[in-house]
Amino acid sequence: MIKVKRVYEQSSDLDGLRVLVDRLWPRGLKKSEASLDLWIKEIAPENRLRKWFSHDPEKWEEFRKCYLKELEQKEEYVQELLGKARETDITLLYAAKNEVFNNATVLKEYLESRLKVQ
Repeated sequence: MIKVKRVYEQSSDLDGLRVLVDRLWPRGLKKSEASLDLWIKEIAPENRLRKWFSHDPEKWEEFRKCYLKELEQKEEYVQELLGKARETDITLLYAAKNEVFNNATVLKEYLESRLKVQ
């Protein structure tokens, strides 16, 4: 099972493997307090796309489409997460305030579609 969660939320035993999928380290969070197992910043949206989107809901559909296209070029990191997801539950962690319009939800959708195909 793949879940998404804000990195600032309390960790739980139900989270499974906790993976930060943001390019930048979350503001105000000490690494010692992050409670994560893995940080794959390379799978996050490229800086240009991330800055353009700026978590604007009106840009969501275009962001989603562009990020899905980017993910096709990040096969090494996608495969790493798919391998982990086949072994255990994983929680994709993100820092954005918006719980709907963020890269982790797109990544979850992409990974789940890839798991169904394989």
